[in-house]
Amino acid sequence: MASHEQSYRAGEAKGQTEEKTNQMMANVGQKAQESKEKTKGTAQAAKDKAQQAAQAAKDKTQQTAQAAKDKTQQTAQAAREKAHEGTGQTQEKASEMGQSTKESAQSGKDNADGFLQQTGEKVKEMAQGATEAAKQTFGMAPQKDENKEHYPTQHRREY
Repeated sequence: MASHEQSYRAGEAKGQTEEKTNQMMANVGQKAQESKEKTKGTAQAAKDKAQQAAQAAKDKTQQTAQAAKDKTQQTAQAAREKAHEGTGQTQEKASEMGQSTKESAQSGKDNADGFLQQTGEKVKEMAQGATEAAKQTFGMAPQKDENKEHYPTQHRREY
């Protein structure tokens, strides 16, 4: 009889252990899914923000280029009118103004390119941070010996 009762208890303990294991696995799966969704949301928000910033920079560059183009056309027209009056100095001045306008437009474009590059780097950093957070959540991050990092040598006292 004792053997039958022991067998019964062992089977009951095994069943309880399996149930607890299944519950823990379900909790881990749920936390993994939540972390995945949060990471995906963060990455999408960063992507959206980067696209908005890129579009704003593109619009600003186009506006600056159009203004430069308009200014250049105005300057060229003024130069033509002055040229008809017969002054060579006016043509020279208009050329200088056109060059200055061109350089202004190029400077605006260069500034926009730098802004886009910075935005891209920020998005990349945010995505890397989200990836590291997910790795740590799932225990996939490389293990560091934190004690060595903070306490390079340990001195033991002998009594």
